[in-house]
Amino acid sequence: MKFKFNRIYFIYFLVLLGIEILIAIFLKSGFIRHTFGDYLVVILMFYLFKSFIKANDIAIGIVTLLIAYTIEFLQLTNMLSYFGLQRSKWANLIFGNYFSIQDLLAYTLGLLTVTSLEIKKRFQLNYSKK
Repeated sequence: MKFKFNRIYFIYFLVLLGIEILIAIFLKSGFIRHTFGDYLVVILMFYLFKSFIKANDIAIGIVTLLIAYTIEFLQLTNMLSYFGLQRSKWANLIFGNYFSIQDLLAYTLGLLTVTSLEIKKRFQLNYSKK
């Protein structure tokens, strides 16, 4: 693992952050808000990590998924109340306030998508060099 800034991955992160913000502002319910947003958020996190860390895509994917799962399982507790953030709009938006197995599935599918794309991209780059 090496710390190195990657401008392209940071741009991917910023684009996805913009999309997530638009979803949060304009969509209050439905599939895109609750499921597709969770699918995108792990891809956003993956690209944030890839923006600053040069490491194996699988390793970054596992760490990203562990963070997402941890936050989801913390929703089974009264974590926000413990920190006095139960009324914070932003804390509820970022950390959520109810556990959902569907969210775990969306996180997993998002991570499988982004790691598959990254591995395929690297394979194509290595193949084209031959």
